[in-house]
Amino acid sequence: MIHLTNISKQYGSQVLFKDASLQILPGTRNGLVGPNGAGKTSIFRLIMGEEECDAGEITKAKKTVVGYFSQDVGDMSGRSALQEVMSASATVMQLAERIREMEAAMCESLDDDGMAGLLERYGDAQAEFEHRGGYDLESRAQTVLTGLGIGPGEYDLPVETFSGGWKMRIALAKILTLNPDVLLLDEPTNHLDVESIIWLEEWIASDYKGALLMTCHDRDFMNRVVGRIIEVANRTVTTYSGNYDFYLREREVRREQLAASYRRQQEMLAKEEEFIARFAARASHGSQVQSRVKKLEKIERIELPPEQKTVRFAFTQPPRSGDDVFKLENLGKTWPRADGGEKSVFGGVTGMIRRQDKIAVVGVNGAGKSTFLKVLCGETEPTTGSVAVGANVNLGYFSQHSMDLLDPRKTVMETMQDAMPNATIGVVRNLCAAFLFQGDDIDKRIDKLSGGEKSRVVLATLMARPVNVLILDEPTNHLDIQTRGILLEALQDFTGTVVMVSHDRHFLRSLVNRVFEIDHGEMRIYEGDYEYYLYKTGRDHRTV
Repeated sequence: MIHLTNISKQYGSQVLFKDASLQILPGTRNGLVGPNGAGKTSIFRLIMGEEECDAGEITKAKKTVVGYFSQDVGDMSGRSALQEVMSASATVMQLAERIREMEAAMCESLDDDGMAGLLERYGDAQAEFEHRGGYDLESRAQTVLTGLGIGPGEYDLPVETFSGGWKMRIALAKILTLNPDVLLLDEPTNHLDVESIIWLEEWIASDYKGALLMTCHDRDFMNRVVGRIIEVANRTVTTYSGNYDFYLREREVRREQLAASYRRQQEMLAKEEEFIARFAARASHGSQVQSRVKKLEKIERIELPPEQKTVRFAFTQPPRSGDDVFKLENLGKTWPRADGGEKSVFGGVTGMIRRQDKIAVVGVNGAGKSTFLKVLCGETEPTTGSVAVGANVNLGYFSQHSMDLLDPRKTVMETMQDAMPNATIGVVRNLCAAFLFQGDDIDKRIDKLSGGEKSRVVLATLMARPVNVLILDEPTNHLDIQTRGILLEALQDFTGTVVMVSHDRHFLRSLVNRVFEIDHGEMRIYEGDYEYYLYKTGRDHRTV
């Protein structure tokens, strides 16, 4: 369907890939992985024709429709949410107009050849219209919007009234409604809650028949959706037949095999070079020396890929807090409504958060999870009830808003020095390096950083302080799978208390021992891990 053959691409002196090949075959589900900067986005842009490769060839089957969802949603204005979603299918609408025009032309007097040609074009147009889902475009758009969390009551709202995160959902709905032959998705689960992620999994599995190529930082989603991994790394592209977990295992096996082959080759080369050096001056061995020199020249040298840089989270041993960290008494929160009334976010919450609890706060988008965390850490006052903070509690709070509090004019190094005023330059540099800020990167200004880089800066400043209670609101947003895994290991080893909101199911399964669920203003507390919560709520373990 789409073939990239022996492609090469570089920016200045940076080579992304050289003589790389990959295929997107009909109906396949492909995950695109690789370290930041390796060239994943460039693959998307090359397929879309937004960039050209320096060498090689990109071929697509005739009439292949490609839909591309990226994190850059562009401007949205002048339409309702439903109209915006349907606008992506402009070709379908044009086909419908052409079909109407041809139907009108059939009522006119035509000779046999003219009518035969018109009927043929009409048949082709109808077939393509049906293939593109023209007959159920509006109902399909409504279904996709609802699945992504935008219900019937919001279909007719102007797109300008939606926040950035909800606009991302509308942009994703546009591409899904298009129902293209090839679907390119760049981080589709960003800004989605668990319910919408599950709906998207099921939609791809049951409703979508085309080919898929996607990047995603949600490990569970990757494992459930893809059956093939395409890795962009070390200036080449490598394909693995399996899901993400299979890829991790197989990659390790291949690396070990490559390392063994490298060692054998190095031993052979050392022996040959020793022979050449030893007998180069002896005429009696001249032919043997020359033969071995030519042999070495022809050997293709095995290269080991460089070790990928990793973030090393290691929270310092925190001071011990009291056994009772938070005591909640009839806790409630309401927000004022535009009509003068009040909207209850949650109420009647009574309970205890104990030392070393690892708690997940769950619920649909808008349920009040972030508000609950803000009440806990004193960012907002409760409307009713109280939160009693235990003895010797040193609180660290991470939210998406935390990134906005960074001084955009300061560098990474200056920001870390502010967080560690008594630390030596060496200690600050080491902590920066642990979060992948090395060399010139430490002199980058905050306003020049990506979302993921800003997240790492905020997490690093948390590490710099001796906190024993972490309140984390979506800490994995903007972090890649590898970095999420290292953060997970650090939180598992953290001897303090964690209360967090996350839509990463792998993260929740691997970490939490209690679950607080907010549902329609009520909070239910489950005294068990995430799997226990799924069991008690009757959710399907295979899909949630």
